[in-house]
Amino acid sequence: MRTLALSIAIAAGLTASADAQTMTTVRVAVGLARPVFVTHAPGIPNLLFIVEQRSGSVGRVRVLDLDTGVLSPTPVLSVTVSTASEQGLLGLAFHPDFQNNRQLFISYTNSGGTSVISKWILGADNVATNPDTIFTQSQPQANHNGGWIGFGPDGFLYIALGDGGGAGDTGSGHNPLIGNSQDLNTNLGKMLRIDVDGDDFPADPGRDYAIPADNPFVGISGNDEIWAYGLRNPWRNGFDRVTGDLWIADVGQDAIEEINFQPASSTGGENYGWRCYEGNAAYNTSNCDPRETMTFPVRQYSRGGSPFRCSITGGYLYRGCAIPEMLGHYFYADYCSNQIWTINTNGGFPLPASVDRTSELAPGPGLNITSISSFGEDFYGELYICDLNGGEVFKIVPRVAPPDADGDGIPDACEIPCSPADLSSSSDPSHPGYGVPDQMVDSADFFYFLDQFVAGNLAVADLSGSSDPNDPAYGVPDGQIDASDFFYFLDIFIAGCP
Repeated sequence: MRTLALSIAIAAGLTASADAQTMTTVRVAVGLARPVFVTHAPGIPNLLFIVEQRSGSVGRVRVLDLDTGVLSPTPVLSVTVSTASEQGLLGLAFHPDFQNNRQLFISYTNSGGTSVISKWILGADNVATNPDTIFTQSQPQANHNGGWIGFGPDGFLYIALGDGGGAGDTGSGHNPLIGNSQDLNTNLGKMLRIDVDGDDFPADPGRDYAIPADNPFVGISGNDEIWAYGLRNPWRNGFDRVTGDLWIADVGQDAIEEINFQPASSTGGENYGWRCYEGNAAYNTSNCDPRETMTFPVRQYSRGGSPFRCSITGGYLYRGCAIPEMLGHYFYADYCSNQIWTINTNGGFPLPASVDRTSELAPGPGLNITSISSFGEDFYGELYICDLNGGEVFKIVPRVAPPDADGDGIPDACEIPCSPADLSSSSDPSHPGYGVPDQMVDSADFFYFLDQFVAGNLAVADLSGSSDPNDPAYGVPDGQIDASDFFYFLDIFIAGCP
């Protein structure tokens, strides 16, 4: 288990602005009601789904067409929510097999203040129906609800819940001896992990899920749903889409904001310390387990200062393609100070100092980014920022526009072929779109392949060891270019894009 050793040098975690400015932001949506999250659906690269916390007593999911810039007036779904404090519609996640089952999941606090996870089915018209409650959790107070949900690389749904609210993990609804976060008999103050494709509780309509057999407290003392504990109010977490590591931002009590790290190899059971510790400083250690059993943050910063810092908003490691200089950099922010930082994680632990990107990411005259409630990723791994009170969403983009040969708004480096036959947007070798996919299969692809076939380019034209679809060698490169490659290309060319 990672311990205090990972916290080395975090005291100097916040630094001055970056010397070289490679990024900026552009506004992509406006007129929203308290946007708290954005994400994408598997297999749909041109849509961005935006979570509105609440408008009155209604939380909504909206959809933005990234090709046209049009925000649909018809919500994906609407749900009645609590209007108290930090409550409302807080999270959204798409099932890993969404392209086949069309399932999406939302996390919200209902009008009674109970945290709810429900499953919906998204139609071809981008309207979700058939809501089914799969999980509920009562909340003692209206703050510290957490609310983030996300599917891990293991296919299970992870649910972040705060300690139940109030202050200091004390008071009504909190374990008087150790608080909720250290109490393994409550789901509050935890990261949960459930299997939404099973049902271990058929007699309970509010528990429509199964328990993964390798959850750390299965068969021993503690709730079976618990994956990790010792969290105060985990506000915006994210799986690294490359490594599967989980980054957890946890809002502090009075003094420290923190970022916790769970490697993809983890078997769960980490204790992140609250309420015994705030960051790596003792807070209330009565009845606590020994310090060495706990996992301390990999980065923390102090509350207060100027501008005034009060609440961390976690983000993601950048894994897009438009800003290669930022690959492997973790983005996070503070809700009160409106500051945005990055950490270069490519060198491993201990992490280098954070870099202040606030001025670099300022969107320009007449616009500003405040009350940062969330970051989000699109299909390509590009990052977005939600401005809660401004009702806006901004996209992080390169300061200098990258090449875009086909003019579709997607940088050439980000073009994803729709088929193995989608090879080129032009048949002219002098055209910048030559050899750049364009999400369609047409004559440009045929003539580009023919050029590479004649030139003997193994990287492009070596496609198949057989022309027989029933042969195991069909579609498997064999280190040479011959008729099998040509006839295989004809087959996939005729099939076109799916």
